[in-house]
Amino acid sequence: MHDATDMDLLRQYADGHSDAAFAALVSRHLDLVYSAALRKTANPHAAEEITQAVFIILAQKAGRIVDKTILPGWLYQTARLTASSFLRRETRRVRREQEAYMQTEPHAVAPDETWERLAPLLEDAMGQLGDQDRAAVVLRFFGGKSFAEVAATAGVSENAAKKRVGHALEKLHRYFSRRGVSSTTAIIAGAISANSVHAAPAALAKAVTAVAVAKGAAASGSTLTLIKGALKIMAWTKAKTAIVAGASVLLAVGTTTMTIKEIAAHRSEVWREKYDLSVLDRVPQQVKILPAVPSRRGSTWGGGSRGMMGLGIKAVDVVQCAYDGTLGRMIFSAPLPDGNYDFISNPPEGAGNALQQEIKKKFGLVARRELIETNVLVLTVRNRNAAGLRPSSALASETVANRDRGSGSYQCKNQPISNLVGFLEDYLGIPVVDQTGLTDSYDIVLIGDRTPEGLKRVMLKELGLELVPGREPIEFLMVETAK
Repeated sequence: MHDATDMDLLRQYADGHSDAAFAALVSRHLDLVYSAALRKTANPHAAEEITQAVFIILAQKAGRIVDKTILPGWLYQTARLTASSFLRRETRRVRREQEAYMQTEPHAVAPDETWERLAPLLEDAMGQLGDQDRAAVVLRFFGGKSFAEVAATAGVSENAAKKRVGHALEKLHRYFSRRGVSSTTAIIAGAISANSVHAAPAALAKAVTAVAVAKGAAASGSTLTLIKGALKIMAWTKAKTAIVAGASVLLAVGTTTMTIKEIAAHRSEVWREKYDLSVLDRVPQQVKILPAVPSRRGSTWGGGSRGMMGLGIKAVDVVQCAYDGTLGRMIFSAPLPDGNYDFISNPPEGAGNALQQEIKKKFGLVARRELIETNVLVLTVRNRNAAGLRPSSALASETVANRDRGSGSYQCKNQPISNLVGFLEDYLGIPVVDQTGLTDSYDIVLIGDRTPEGLKRVMLKELGLELVPGREPIEFLMVETAK
């Protein structure tokens, strides 16, 4: 069976009930699935349970997986979504255990500094890729395949495979850069190749195969619950349509059955009462852009692992949030609607993509990225001993950032310099290139004097940071009318 393709083995299992074929698939891809689950949860026991759940799902769906599927990509995505289901159920416990695990795991390979910063973000970054790009990255860097092998598996030319991998790396690079990880695509590729897949526990393959070929009949209650949650997320992701509050989908809770419609009557609009990202876990999954509540004062928006939301904001801010852009790197060839809006996007995966589709529907706008040589401001360090630039001593979970475009003021707690760069681009309306080399997270209080030049003077005095004119090729977000 060594020479059989993944799909040959899957068909042998689905059509001929070959346990040996399924065992070969488990042996071939166990490390990939286990490593993704371990990286996402930082919990070895949870990673084993997630791995078991993934292969049970594979066994259950074996007969319905189409021949053109790239199975490593499918398994990786299923592992990501199953791990997300686990984290939604046990977030608090996982956070408490994460630090202890990273310090005590005896077989962990000591990662380099780049990998230490990439690893906690990798699965979410991979979730932003399309299926084809994600599969190409999994084959090339997780699986160590050559471009020729990637091309053969994907059914494209070798040149197309190279372009697909390069495009995916650029997307990952942008994602990491926005979150304070300054690197290059080459370093990112090397870090993933060297560290992304490690051997699963020796006994896990046998245990996974035994439970999976029985399609979960002997699985524990917690594993079955995990599978149920993962299948819900997978169904949502596949559908790629917003599930709104009025949908009459039945939810079984113990022996009590209720509908989302009944629940929504009580809580679908709770998110509009005040800005609180924790509400994204408490309201039905939905994607909406609505005229802002007229009586509300002030505006704010943001997002995180739960999704994204905004209250009382302009259409341009909605676009920014959906496309992870900044005003200094956005070019508009189509008019934006007037007025203020409230928005929410909280599907379990792909909140940004879902919001982009709602923007197309609501505003008639889409966006694409284009590289353009342009004037920039280069952020450099003039005085490393400035009193206002203080490395943060806050816990990792304690992060705050407040921006005031009107006064040019910025305050943050436990944020990377990239967050300040985003504010500067928004306020100054020009791309800002970070060449500070600062990699810590900082607590910053920057009170501007309502003019761009005044902000630059205050920033130099208080933070020791200087903005120097330059010219570089910059990737812009081109916002245009949907065709």
